Amino acid sequence: MDWGTDLWDQYDIIDKHTQSGLDLVEKYVKFVKERTEIEQNYAKQLRNLTKKYSPKRGSKEEQECRFSNHQSFLDILNEMNDYAGQRELIAENMMMNICIELTKYLQELKQERKSHLSEAKRAQQSLESTYKQLDSSKKRFEREWREAEKAAQYAEKTDLDINATKADVEKAKQQAHMRSHVAEECKNDYAAQLQKYNKEQGQFYFTDMPLIFNRLQDMDERRVKKLAQGYVLFSDTEKHVMPIIGKCLDGITRAGNNVNERNDSLALIEQHKSGFERPGDLEFEDYSQGINRTSSESSLGTPKGPLDLLGKNRSKPFWLFSKKSKRNTIERNMPTVTEDFGHLPPEQRRKRLQQRLEELAKELQKETDQSEALGKMKDVYEKNPQMGDPASLAPQINQTTQNMERLRGELSKYENWLAEAGGRGETLRHSMQSFNNNGAHDTYSPDGAHSDEGTPDPSQAIYAEFDDDFEEEELAAPIGQCTALYNFPGSSEGTISMQEGEVLSVVEEDKGDGWTRVRRSNGDEGYIPTSYVSITLSK
Repeated sequence: MDWGTDLWDQYDIIDKHTQSGLDLVEKYVKFVKERTEIEQNYAKQLRNLTKKYSPKRGSKEEQECRFSNHQSFLDILNEMNDYAGQRELIAENMMMNICIELTKYLQELKQERKSHLSEAKRAQQSLESTYKQLDSSKKRFEREWREAEKAAQYAEKTDLDINATKADVEKAKQQAHMRSHVAEECKNDYAAQLQKYNKEQGQFYFTDMPLIFNRLQDMDERRVKKLAQGYVLFSDTEKHVMPIIGKCLDGITRAGNNVNERNDSLALIEQHKSGFERPGDLEFEDYSQGINRTSSESSLGTPKGPLDLLGKNRSKPFWLFSKKSKRNTIERNMPTVTEDFGHLPPEQRRKRLQQRLEELAKELQKETDQSEALGKMKDVYEKNPQMGDPASLAPQINQTTQNMERLRGELSKYENWLAEAGGRGETLRHSMQSFNNNGAHDTYSPDGAHSDEGTPDPSQAIYAEFDDDFEEEELAAPIGQCTALYNFPGSSEGTISMQEGEVLSVVEEDKGDGWTRVRRSNGDEGYIPTSYVSITLSK
């Protein structure tokens, strides 16, 4: 069944139906556009909401993130921000895949429909023109036939009239014959026009219009199919991001499950424990006998309580719940921040001192690595002068040595302060490549001369203690590969030879000294000039 056969006489219905279909497509596009606007506004409001409740950088709220319930709330804000991004993605995909595509397709359908209807109108106009010609020839034939009958009747009447002359009779007969001939020609023309019209009418109703109607049917079915795809995309667009939205929601659930009330309590203790002893009983002051101050009250020792720390009179009680104005007064009277953190309560002071010791140890380790690298480079330059001048390294070696001495002094100072603060007395252990297995330290004097110190300075022992049982380091995992561009003899200590084109595993990147640590497949390791190889690091 098709429109051309079953709806051959329903041109107006087909016209209205196809127009209604195009209107539906346009209506659906507007609907999706409004949906995308809702999604975009929703995403914008979510982003503004997360921004509103996110802690500002360096604020008190950001410092509270060390507690699991605060961190989980921050995680929830991040997940909501990602969720807003997915809503924006839904809006963008709907606009691109539905609105823009259907709008473009709608314009094509309008042009195609207009073309088909124009073709139908031209066929209709052609048929109407042929019918007008038929009607005109028919009327002419009718008119001429009546005139011929009248001429024949007049000729017969004249012939019977006894008063008519022979000339009159002859003239009347000629007129009747001429009229009859003209009528016959009109009859033949009418017959030809009728045949032509019937042929065109058959072509119109059985070929032209069915073909146009079927094309309109095909166009409408394609429109319906495309619109159905748009309906499906309306759902699939959101389904496509549902796994990611699900991950965002799972992240929110995980943030809730990560909250640990016990750990938060311990974190608060760890952060604010002062280490002070609780205030003792107040002594009775008998003014009638006079007051003798004990020497302990005027001593300058380590504070024993919060009032000592704040420089207050110990004879007055210490109030846990003070008024706001008094708290402000206490804040104004807080002692000046000192390098040894003596302004802090004992427990917090120990923690800050330990933290500072760890920072200094890392800096010393870095400088030690730099010193070792410069020493290796100096050895290579001495054995291979063409690679560089050893004297050019003297300023760097001198600066590194000074930095190491400064850091050792800092470490010693903070170790003493930690001991005074009541630290556990554990000596900081450093595993530095600059120390050998016997505790010897290879240094380079400022002038670049190499010196071996078999016995380390006792004042430096606290920075370089090693366990008695020294275990060999495990082989470091390769971080990439390199290909040798040139031959390298590797005659200096700590270096390794290589041939052009040889592939080696990279164990340690260039730290800025121009050397890269590599390993062969047989386990041999050593340093090579970075400029001699092409390096590819693993991702």
